[in-house]
Amino acid sequence: MALAGAVCAAALAALTAVPAQAHQRPQWDVKDTGVSDVRFRGLAAVSRHTAWVAGTGGTVLRTTDGGDTWRDVPPPGAGELEFRDIEAFDARRAVALSIGEGEASRVYRTDDGGATWTESFRNTDARAFYDCLTFFDRRHGLAMSDPVDGKFRILSTSDGGRSWKVLPDAGMPAAQPGEAGFAASGQCLVSAGPRDVWLATGGAAHARVLHSADRGLTWTAADAPIPAGDPARGVFALAFRDRAHGLAVGGDYRPEQASPRAAARTADAGRTWRPADRPPPAYRSGVAWLPHSRTAALAVGPAGTDLTTDGGRTWRTVDTGSYDTVDCTPDLGCWAAGEQGRVARLER
Repeated sequence: MALAGAVCAAALAALTAVPAQAHQRPQWDVKDTGVSDVRFRGLAAVSRHTAWVAGTGGTVLRTTDGGDTWRDVPPPGAGELEFRDIEAFDARRAVALSIGEGEASRVYRTDDGGATWTESFRNTDARAFYDCLTFFDRRHGLAMSDPVDGKFRILSTSDGGRSWKVLPDAGMPAAQPGEAGFAASGQCLVSAGPRDVWLATGGAAHARVLHSADRGLTWTAADAPIPAGDPARGVFALAFRDRAHGLAVGGDYRPEQASPRAAARTADAGRTWRPADRPPPAYRSGVAWLPHSRTAALAVGPAGTDLTTDGGRTWRTVDTGSYDTVDCTPDLGCWAAGEQGRVARLER
C-alpha cells in the first residue's frame, strides 16, 4: 500500500507541476472510439483501464483496456434516445439516463457489461425532463428533473437503480421562474459521502446550488456567482472532493457569448460560494477533482481544458481540445469525452 501510494503521489505531482516546457504539460491522449458522429456527454470512469461513455443516437461504449478498444453496448431499441449521464460501479454494472420530455427520459441498468439492459424507469409525466443522476454507493442513488409544479423533482433508488420512486417535494425550495438544470455533462447532480448531494441550476435570475444532507428529502439553496439571467447561462457542473469542498463551473454555452465568471468554489458544503480569482477563459461544462489531491482539479468545455492547483482560486488552460465532461478515478485515471466521438485519457 505504501508503494502504491508513493506511485500515485509521484504521478499526481507530475500532472500538477507547473511545466518547464510545453511538452511536459498534462495532455489528453485521444482514443479511437470508432465513431465520429456521436456526442458523448455521459462518462463514467472506473479506472485507468475501464470507462463507459454514453451519448447521442442511443450510443453506449465501454473499454476495459485503457481505450485501445471499445465495445458498442447500447440498450436495444435506444437509437432515438439521448443519453446524457451514465454511472458505473465496475466493468459490468452501470446505470444510464436518457433525457427529454415525457417518455424520452428513461433509466437503464446493466449487470453484464452491456450485453443486456433492463429499463428500470420511464417518465410518464409530460411536464418532467430528467437531466442527471448520481449514486452515494452501489445501492442508493438519485435522479433529478427540471421543476414540476414549481419544484425540482427527485427520483430515488435503494437497489442500485433497479427500481425508482419519486420523493415528496415538501422539503424542496420553490424554483425561480425559468430555473432548470443543464443536461450537459452528467454533473448537474453530484454526491459526496453517504448522504450529501448537490444540484446545479441556471436559466433564472440567479444561478443556484441546492444542497441536501439527507439523500434528497430536504434541501437548502444558495446563490452562485456564475452569471445567469438567460436560458443559456448558469452552473453546468459541480464536483465535491468531500462534503465541504466543492467546485462549480458554467457560464454561457453559446460559443459567440463570453463567460467572464465561469467558476466558483465553496468550503462550507455549498452554503456560500466565492468566484474564482482567475476563472477559465470560457464556458466550461464539466469539472473533476484530481484524486489524492486537496487542491488540484480539471475543468473542460468545448473551447478547452483548464487546471487548478489551488482549490479553484485560479485556473490555467492546458489543452484547447473540445470536451463536454470529465471524470477521475483513485488510480489517477482521468477521462474526458465530448463531440465527434472524442474520448481521451489524461497523460503526463
